[in-house]
Amino acid sequence: MKAIAVEPGAGEPTLVERPRPEPTAGEALVRTLRVGVDGTDHEVIAGHHGDVPAGEDELVLGHEAVGVVEDANGTDLEEGQYVVPTVRRRPGGVGNEYFERGEPDMAPGGEYVERGIAGAHGFMAEYVTSPAEYLVPIPDDLAALGFLVEPVSISEKAIEHAVATRSAFEWEPESALVLGNGSLGLLTLAMFEETLEIDRTYCLGRRDRPDPTIEMIEELGATYVDSRQTSVPEIPEAHEGIDLIYEATGYPKHAFETVDALAPNGVGVLLGVPEPWEFEVDGGRLHREMVLHNKALVGTVNSHRGHFEAAIDTLSQLPEWFADDLVTGVYGLEEFESAFETGDDVVKTAVEFDAI
Repeated sequence: MKAIAVEPGAGEPTLVERPRPEPTAGEALVRTLRVGVDGTDHEVIAGHHGDVPAGEDELVLGHEAVGVVEDANGTDLEEGQYVVPTVRRRPGGVGNEYFERGEPDMAPGGEYVERGIAGAHGFMAEYVTSPAEYLVPIPDDLAALGFLVEPVSISEKAIEHAVATRSAFEWEPESALVLGNGSLGLLTLAMFEETLEIDRTYCLGRRDRPDPTIEMIEELGATYVDSRQTSVPEIPEAHEGIDLIYEATGYPKHAFETVDALAPNGVGVLLGVPEPWEFEVDGGRLHREMVLHNKALVGTVNSHRGHFEAAIDTLSQLPEWFADDLVTGVYGLEEFESAFETGDDVVKTAVEFDAI
């Protein structure tokens, strides 16, 4: 079978031949349909993140996937059923307390592998196998967009954890800010507008008009904030203090600047994974700001099956025009390299292994 693999840090993804996998007990065989490409894939390709499976020199990419069950293999799944696979797996197939509790997303390093990212081959292959517990059914009418479920699930968890930090008192956010106008930021902004119905939303970026992401931001009803004109700490003066801030840039200074942009009782959730960078901050002032105004910062990564299920429901509520504008290219294997191209006109892409 054909697959898309890379030797991290050593070049571009290539089309390779690999043996078709055979499902073992408790696993199903899935025929892959579409696999999304995101920033993490580019970080893996560049060698900045992730690692290959033990004893191998290349990694099959892909962690945002949708497929169809080819062989249910005695599981509760049905052949012909559309499914979305979750990403984290037991290391070496051995369970631990996090997986036993259904919370693999909370496992520390060394207690998991991640398909297509760290220590386990991903889903950019014509066929994959997976334990049935990690395959989440998706309705037929959403299958074409199933590769968006994984990124939405990341935001489902982030919002869940942000809200949990405010659970000790009555908190209903009226304003929200997304830092970053990439595909994950835009998906989250759409969630704020369409499913959480937050009154006032903002999205920060560094692009000039005309730009497709700015058009999407404003079509959603949000306000675009150009960080070259208004920095994160200046947002309260230029607009308002923000109740909920979602950081999706990986720009380290934003983690600290978020504190200044929050309204009293606000919470910032951090998702970006930056490279090491040393710079000066006024730690005393930030500490005081958080204490005197009941502010909070929380970091979050990955998601579990419940977040995937919530993401499917959320995806069904997003406007049709939004998905059409967000997905700027779906490419077959004969032109898969185009899915990895970047540019201001590229928002979200996917590789199509088989027609839906």
